[in-house]
Amino acid sequence: MSDLPIGPEVDPTPRPLPARLELRGTHVALEPLHLRHAPELWDAAQGADASWAYLGYGPFPSAAAMAKHVAEFAAQHDPMAWAVRPLATGVVSGWLTLLDIQPKNAAIELGHIWFAPRMQRTPASTEAMFLLLRLAADDLGYRRLVWKCNALNAPSRRAAERLGFTFEGLFRAHYVVKGRRRDSAWFSILDDEWPRCRDALLAWLDPANFSPAGAPRRSVREIREARAVSDR
Repeated sequence: MSDLPIGPEVDPTPRPLPARLELRGTHVALEPLHLRHAPELWDAAQGADASWAYLGYGPFPSAAAMAKHVAEFAAQHDPMAWAVRPLATGVVSGWLTLLDIQPKNAAIELGHIWFAPRMQRTPASTEAMFLLLRLAADDLGYRRLVWKCNALNAPSRRAAERLGFTFEGLFRAHYVVKGRRRDSAWFSILDDEWPRCRDALLAWLDPANFSPAGAPRRSVREIREARAVSDR
């Protein structure tokens, strides 16, 4: 037997693939993306050209162009996309996906996140991301949750850290996006880190954490740090 370090043993069982099922929370419903969502998504995208700056597609010049993209996007299995319907409005206002799905490695990424400005920085946006992370980690048993984004995308980097992802480093000149070089920032949550992240997000999403005016009483970071102290 070699004395070389070879890493800890893990459960090598391949994880299940995600299924196209609706997910529902307190603030949002995630519906498997479908062409029927295209009109609402087109309406949500009006006046929101800047929201596409770091994505490899968009903004779309017409409703027909949006519908074509949605139809093609919805037909893919990796990435697998969900439309986001905030329950407060009942109107689809974005999408997000699970992608780079690696059952044998128990690794999966949350990405292709596009939220209309009216949905950004709301409980619905946080819960939409949380529902897919919980699906991947708790229901399907993935060991590594991944987030990567354009290194220049400061809001995305802040969102990753807020959700509990750990920064891993940069892939320099990783992609060419819309004719420009993209350096990618990589983040991850591992299976032994997920319970702490999950519990902090659940506590933040609890209606008791919000004032009558709808403002959160404590941030996710504050909740996570307080729980880390109490666990010592």
